[in-house]
Amino acid sequence: MRVLVSGEVQVDYGQIFVESGGDECDLHDAFAGQEGVGLCGGGTDGTLFLLTGLRIGGVGFTAELHDSRPVLDETWEEIVEVPFRPVSEETKLRQWNWKKWWELGLEVRDYRVRYSATGMDAGRSKNVREDDESQTDDRYLLQFWPAPPEPARLLKQTGSTAASWHDFATSPVG
Repeated sequence: MRVLVSGEVQVDYGQIFVESGGDECDLHDAFAGQEGVGLCGGGTDGTLFLLTGLRIGGVGFTAELHDSRPVLDETWEEIVEVPFRPVSEETKLRQWNWKKWWELGLEVRDYRVRYSATGMDAGRSKNVREDDESQTDDRYLLQFWPAPPEPARLLKQTGSTAASWHDFATSPVG
């Protein structure tokens, strides 16, 4: 396993992105066809649309690359999986405003992505975290591993914020 990103990532509008040279994705397009799987939208080629509970501020964030499917850690409160395929050799995790980004170094091939979250409801309640405030319990883990495409899956949902995004993904309005 290789850690690609570890630390605090700033979110705006509760959004973070993974992009690999494709077009910027729209919220509705990102979740199209995912049949009730919110939080991580993989409906736009080469892009992932990641949602957080906190609307503005820094959240704990880790991204990992694995050789094979990692063991499922049930201590996370929210867990989804989606297919992903970069469309170029440059794949970046980026903040909403492009103020900061991280090169992920992914090959152009099919991946499975697991997006796990803890503290989304607390982050949503906090809404905005100022730079001088302590980090909230709003934390995220993004895991990649090589795998053939398969449909998006909801593996675990416990909070109301995640439930709301899963409902949105059931029938996004375009």
